[in-house]
Amino acid sequence: MLLSSFFQFNDQFIGIGRFWISIEKLQGFLFKILNVVFIIVIMFIMVKLGTKFIDKFIKKQSKMKVSLDVKKASTLGTLLKSILRYTVYFFGVASILTQIVGPISLTFAGIGGVAIGFAAQNFVKDIINGFFILFEDQFAVGDYIDIEDKSGIVEGIGLRLTKIRDFNGDLHLIPNGNINTVTNHSRGSIRVLVDVDIAREEDIDNVVDILNSICENFKNNDNMVDGPRVIGVTAIKEFGFTIRVVGRAKPMTQWEAENALRKEIKDNLDLHKIKVPYPKRVVIKSDSLNNV
Repeated sequence: MLLSSFFQFNDQFIGIGRFWISIEKLQGFLFKILNVVFIIVIMFIMVKLGTKFIDKFIKKQSKMKVSLDVKKASTLGTLLKSILRYTVYFFGVASILTQIVGPISLTFAGIGGVAIGFAAQNFVKDIINGFFILFEDQFAVGDYIDIEDKSGIVEGIGLRLTKIRDFNGDLHLIPNGNINTVTNHSRGSIRVLVDVDIAREEDIDNVVDILNSICENFKNNDNMVDGPRVIGVTAIKEFGFTIRVVGRAKPMTQWEAENALRKEIKDNLDLHKIKVPYPKRVVIKSDSLNNV
């Protein structure tokens, strides 16, 4: 009884409380809702299938006669996925708007196009710069880079954004259009530098011979590309002197190589009883002063 009093029906209208709705309009509204849901489902399916296709293509390209290296392939895959999402979302949203507001007149479309054009200037700039980053091979996913005051490992290069994660774990999202100067630390070998402080009373030639022997053995380290070698005395300080050891390591292994080299040097200096510099103080007791 309650429902029958709330809903009323006749041949052309449905009554809901005090309001009457045309059955034809209600059918049209429900049809639009179904179309919108259908478009959203199609968008979701296209993105999922397209992403799987791109992943398979990137994996298979390594077996082709002409193939990209792993970093470049990963970067290309990320960019293709970004292009896929933006394309599907753009046409999907346009189709949904058409369902909701109906066909847009040419005049309204022209005005809207001008407005969108002004608003999309930065977006277009981001996209164009993103393509230049990829095709000029400025950096790739996995590279360690500096972008102005931000530095970290590249996690993704999209159509509009570049994602880098710093060593604190923070993720920085940088619009491609804002990327003007890039320092890439992952191209070519990276310098390894260790400064060794030695006490003033030690024999320099003896210490250099010990360090040369250490460097000769350390050349077999998997991370090293060149050296290391002893440069010589680079500083004379109040309590001792500094001998510099340099070499070159594979990208992203320089810190591990430096740590291993420091440990090797420390262990060998201890073995040869080579002293490190430290402040020395002469303590004169008051009794000694009285005797003088």
